Amino acid sequence: MPAYTPPVKDQQFLLHDLFKVSESDIPGYKDLDRSFTAAVLEEAGKIAANVLQPLNVVGDMQGCSLENGVVRTPDGFKTAWDEMANGGWMGLAADPELGGQGMPYLLNTAVGEFFSSANMAFQMYAGLVQGAALTLAAHGSDEQKATYVPSMHEGRWSGTMNLTEPHCGTDLGLIRTKAEPQDDGSYRISGQKIWISGGEHDLVENIVHLVLARIPDGPEGIKGISLFVVPKFLPNEDGSLGERNRLSCGGLEEKMGIHGNATCVMNYDGATGWLVGEMHKGMRAMFTMMNEARLSVALQGYAQAEIAYQNAVVFARERLQGRDVTGAKNPDGPADPVIVHPDVRRNLLDQKSFIEGARALAFWGAEMIDRARRKGDEEAEAMVSLLIPVMKGFLTDKGFEACVLAQQALGGSGFTREAGIEQFVRDARIAMIYEGTNGIQSLDLVGRKLPAKGGKAIMSFFELVKGFIRESEGNEALKAGFLDPLKAASKDLQAAGMYFLQEGSKNPLHALAGSYDFMHLFGHVSLGFMWARMARASMEALELGAEDAEYYETKIMTGRYYMSRQLPATGLHLARITSGADSVMGLGAESF
Repeated sequence: MPAYTPPVKDQQFLLHDLFKVSESDIPGYKDLDRSFTAAVLEEAGKIAANVLQPLNVVGDMQGCSLENGVVRTPDGFKTAWDEMANGGWMGLAADPELGGQGMPYLLNTAVGEFFSSANMAFQMYAGLVQGAALTLAAHGSDEQKATYVPSMHEGRWSGTMNLTEPHCGTDLGLIRTKAEPQDDGSYRISGQKIWISGGEHDLVENIVHLVLARIPDGPEGIKGISLFVVPKFLPNEDGSLGERNRLSCGGLEEKMGIHGNATCVMNYDGATGWLVGEMHKGMRAMFTMMNEARLSVALQGYAQAEIAYQNAVVFARERLQGRDVTGAKNPDGPADPVIVHPDVRRNLLDQKSFIEGARALAFWGAEMIDRARRKGDEEAEAMVSLLIPVMKGFLTDKGFEACVLAQQALGGSGFTREAGIEQFVRDARIAMIYEGTNGIQSLDLVGRKLPAKGGKAIMSFFELVKGFIRESEGNEALKAGFLDPLKAASKDLQAAGMYFLQEGSKNPLHALAGSYDFMHLFGHVSLGFMWARMARASMEALELGAEDAEYYETKIMTGRYYMSRQLPATGLHLARITSGADSVMGLGAESF
């Protein structure tokens, strides 16, 4: 069975050596000193390693079952849920006035990584609570907030997001679910939703569904969509649960992975619901939590890679096979451990350099969300909005790839269920699909985020990179291994943007055909930027006489690997982008 060790030390490095959180001007960050964050992360790590991770294989093997309209979760999930709820983990970053702990979103992101690595299927239930509660807190009436949100943060109730229908996924303007107004101010919700994570389960006493639906005679398309809160059980005025609402789970999806999470077909048969926010403004309300939701999925990508990598390293150190070409490293044994072989080192370093860079990028995104939310910083809001499709698309693509690399490192053992790596591959695959497929992320990036406000956000990103390079030019140790590669990669990104500006304005197909490559090009530059910053922070720590010199030296060496072996991929992506759309669109649809 796979094992998991929460990377507390690496997270502490990011929080305190790189981002220096306790020195930040973001409200609430001054309380995040090393001892406090260590206590939170170590406690979360214990839950992840000792409670959630042992249930991961249980959830995968047992899955969920539908019995007489009730979904049964795998053995142990209910006990784990209660432990998480009693510890206050469901509302870690939520408003204390609504039952939350009031911690920064950055700390919630750090903790969420542990839980996602340990048991992605289980953590999805908790993540949905946070997303639904956030939406209600932002757009619900005072009565709705008081009725639902505290109970969700306490873990007594859970939440869902109901968007997709059998005939529409991305194009939500095609939604058919109806919301008919009633004399008492409520609505009758009728329709079917599919692929609803956590739509029905036995972990809580009530499930609060947020449902997109169309009010009769409203505008056509996306402008006529409204958001409704539709609880499984109707709350009484005193907060107790009343009658069962007219909704049900019509079936469970048989999936490639995340078997421990119930993916439901939800039927609404005149269910009672209440409008959340303004009529016909449902998408605006739903997008309140979009940055957080997509960052959480980006996190899932590298979190699965982290646990897969940890187990690949253990195997590579223990598996004896062949001899080191430069001389035996295990002369008393029949063979050397496979970690001595260059191709195995390449495999592991591809994983390690991606994961650590991805973690830094995700933490930076979370820090910007805090800056935007807690300080009202519009520049931070614009920057994180630009980077969210990059993080979601690039980190889940590369996270899945890293899981496959970990599987490959085990050879034939990686293909067996006993080793456990194949589950991480299967579970990681969904992150590339939900919360908007990665193809949609690339279109959002190039079609909406890049040109927003005249390209102000991307220009700010370039200025951040240029400013960092200027500030660091006196550091000769940083220059050759980090600054020069970062400068070259940034120029590739600028050249791609210029191509879109010049050619995309003439023919938008030229931009759209290169959007996926642009997302990956941007992702590599972003990780290169993170690695350059981490290398400088590590060098500064060494100059100050850091106790654990080996940790910082390893960090620098891992960064050099990324800059020399991974970052040059920007040239390939630029070549593809500038080849235009002719080869992509030249073959007629009938010829496929």
